[in-house]
Amino acid sequence: MTIHIPPRQTSIVLATRNAHKTEEIRAILGDRFLYLTLTDLPNAPAVKEDAATFGGNATEKAVHVAQWLAGEGSGFRVPGVESRVQDSRVFVLADDSGLEVDALNGAPGVHSARFAALDGPANDSPGNANSPDAANNAKLLRLLQDVPLEKRTARFRCVLALVEVCSPSAARTTELFDGICEGRISFAPTGQRGFGYDPLFVPAGYEQSFGELGSDVKNKISHRASALVKLRQRLQEFAL
Repeated sequence: MTIHIPPRQTSIVLATRNAHKTEEIRAILGDRFLYLTLTDLPNAPAVKEDAATFGGNATEKAVHVAQWLAGEGSGFRVPGVESRVQDSRVFVLADDSGLEVDALNGAPGVHSARFAALDGPANDSPGNANSPDAANNAKLLRLLQDVPLEKRTARFRCVLALVEVCSPSAARTTELFDGICEGRISFAPTGQRGFGYDPLFVPAGYEQSFGELGSDVKNKISHRASALVKLRQRLQEFAL
């Protein structure tokens, strides 16, 4: 299947295959852009997320994908995707985010998606494969089983990296946008909405978890929403 990017269409390549993240990003940035994900670009190279910070991982993903896109030919030319930079602006947007729990000295942090796998052979797998959400949540609850409510404070942190796709020889500037959502970890998962640690995370000012509150609330107060609002303002400065 060939994906056609219309002339003068601003396109954002989301450096993720996570459908939940994609939905959140599209809901907040709106329909003014044409969105592609790594699912649309099956030949895109894998990026090992081994940086010590969220910003480092997001930057590594965004730059790596942008270099690959530009290196495919003159302008933005990828198998299955037709466009030219001179006709449209193309950006790569990468996200790295996770949960920081104060009682665990900020863990799981950048290891949030593979928290449970750190305990076993999966930690040695290529790319440090992610763990199932249920396993990550179970490990978190186990580590916090003796921690009282007042000491279960935590926050979701998100860093977005934006890079414009240009010719292989052109310099690239990476812009970072961060967001934080403070809250606490409950004693048991509640709700069936969201993903990751959402069923355990109760945002400050609420009594329900993100798993109960749903996307309407989450997309207004979450760490990713906060970062995306900053990004949206920056894109407006570009007159996009």
